[in-house]
Amino acid sequence: MRTFTLEKVALSLLLLLYTSCGYAQWLQAEWDVMGTRATVELWLEPHQRSNGKDDNAINHPAVRAVHDEFERLNQLLSPWIAGSELALVNANAAQKSVAISTEFENLLQRSRWYFEKTNGAFDITFASAGHLYNYREGTQPDDATLESVAPAIGLNRVRVSASGVTFSDAATRIDLGGIAKGYAIDQAIALLKSFSIKHAYIGLGGDSYVLGDRNGRPWQVGIRHPRDDKAVALTLPVSDIAISTSGDYERYFMRDGERVHHILNPSTGRSSSSLVSVTVLAEKGIDADALSTSVFVMGPEKGLEMINRLEGVSAILITPEGDVLYSDDLAAPN
Repeated sequence: MRTFTLEKVALSLLLLLYTSCGYAQWLQAEWDVMGTRATVELWLEPHQRSNGKDDNAINHPAVRAVHDEFERLNQLLSPWIAGSELALVNANAAQKSVAISTEFENLLQRSRWYFEKTNGAFDITFASAGHLYNYREGTQPDDATLESVAPAIGLNRVRVSASGVTFSDAATRIDLGGIAKGYAIDQAIALLKSFSIKHAYIGLGGDSYVLGDRNGRPWQVGIRHPRDDKAVALTLPVSDIAISTSGDYERYFMRDGERVHHILNPSTGRSSSSLVSVTVLAEKGIDADALSTSVFVMGPEKGLEMINRLEGVSAILITPEGDVLYSDDLAAPN
């Protein structure tokens, strides 16, 4: 395990961009969805431009397709939309079997695979405790309350069968926040490829994918400094890869000097504290997303041990002391 001290690098953008000109063009659009900010930037050849120009980037067919897909998934997977498939499961699965779509079932099965792979560190039933936190109001459950919901946590409380999904405990809830955005990124990249887009960046909160290159060079993606939102800790030159960063700075409040954040350890119902940031690079966004959450919960030793066993997966971890740890396949910066 190699350790390096974290240094702040002051930059105005987490994604380093530079301009281009000519008849072809870079097109960029941003909007809010899935509880975060979505960004799409892509390279259009002359024949891919709409009527020779694009006055409003969101209206380009490729960008609009991504926009609509993100919104579709939001309507399917949001725990805050009453009619979403996830919300209906949470509301009813303890009383009866709830029929689910094939897409939703596939996400549940993938979540179970990671639950088993990480010995429970990745567990979508963390929401049984997670919904008791209010990060806007700065409130958290007390020890007695967490103890009362502990029997509801564990993916063995969730059963998927031909008739649908059922919960064995009335207090069980699920949340796909640790995997849904990565899945959405994969869906978006598939859509862009269907439009013959060869160079693009897609971001959805802490999850992103870089397709091809930028002006003949690798994309330069910055990992946010965990204690300074106007700086990056380091930048990565990457192409054709998914990147997911989980950090304790995304949703949190301070209580008695303690940072209470949204990445909960399912075994305790409390915020994980042995790391402050985990970045995972993988071929698929769904894997990068799930693994960044898992490693954050597992901690540096167990987390890196798992990453080093996985083919085609890399990780960069930042500790509370500011040390930067790398998986074995990554070379440390000079």
